[in-house]
Amino acid sequence: MNVHKHRLALIGAMTIFGTIGIFRRYIPLPSGAVAFIRSLMGALLLLIFLLSKRQKLNILAIRRNLVSLLLSGVCLGFNWVLLFEAYKYTSVAVATLSYYMAPILLILAAPLLLGERLTVKKGICAAVALFGMVLVSGVLEAGVKNAAELRGIFMGLLAAVLYAGIILLNKKMQEIDAIDKTVVQFAVSALVLLPYVLLAEEVSLAVLTPLSALLLLVVCVLHTGLAYLMYFGAVGKLKASTVALFSYIDPVLAVLLSALLLKEPMTILCGIGAVLVLGAAYVSEK
Repeated sequence: MNVHKHRLALIGAMTIFGTIGIFRRYIPLPSGAVAFIRSLMGALLLLIFLLSKRQKLNILAIRRNLVSLLLSGVCLGFNWVLLFEAYKYTSVAVATLSYYMAPILLILAAPLLLGERLTVKKGICAAVALFGMVLVSGVLEAGVKNAAELRGIFMGLLAAVLYAGIILLNKKMQEIDAIDKTVVQFAVSALVLLPYVLLAEEVSLAVLTPLSALLLLVVCVLHTGLAYLMYFGAVGKLKASTVALFSYIDPVLAVLLSALLLKEPMTILCGIGAVLVLGAAYVSEK
C-alpha cells in the first residue's frame, strides 16, 4: 500500500471518529463502561476477522513490541474515558479544542523523540490549524464560565497527552501488522478498564433501549474495530506530523455534525475555523 492509500485510510478513520460524539450522546452508560465495551468488542471482532481469514496473531512480533503495546493499550482505554468525561463537563467544542492539543504536542515532540524534521511549512500549518481550532471551539466568544467547564478542559487536555502518547508508541513499533497490534491494544485496554468500571462506576445494562443498544453496537463495530484498524495501519506508515494535521478532520467534523444534528450553536467564526483547519491539513501535504 503506497503513501496515498495510507493517507486515504487515515482520512477515512478520522471521518468515522468524527461521528462518535453523535452516537455517544444517545448511549446512557457511564464513560468507563462504554470504553470497556468498545475495547472488549473491538478485540473480539478483530479476532473473529482473523479466524475468518484463517490467520493467526504474530506472537513473535507481539513479544518484540510488548512494552509499547502494553503502554499504548493503557493509554487508549483511559484516553476514551477522559474524553467522554470531558464532554460531560463542558461543551463539545471546548472539549474538542482541549483534546486536539494532541497534534500540536505531537508535532513538537516528533523531532525530539522520533528524529523527524520540523519544517517551516509544517510549523506554520500547525499554528494555522491550532488557530482554526480556537475559532471552532468558540472560546473567543463564550470564554470559560465555571469550575465544571475548567474540569472538562483539564480532562480533555489529559486525554490529549494520552492520545499523543498512543501515536508516538505506535511509531516506535517495528515489523508488526496493524491488526495484531490493534487486537492487543484493545485487549489491554479492556483489562485495565475492567477494575475501574467495577470499582468506580455504577453500570446497569437495563437502561439500554433497543435503539441505544444498536448505537452501541455500531460504535463497537464501526468506530472501534474498523476505524482503529484503518487508523493504526496508517499511523505506522506516515510521518507523525502528517498524522497530527490530518487528525483535525475528526474535531471539525464532530463540531459541524453537532451543529447540524444536535442543534448546538454554529457561528461564522466556527465555520472560518473549520476552513482553516482543513486547509492547513491539505497544504501541509502538498
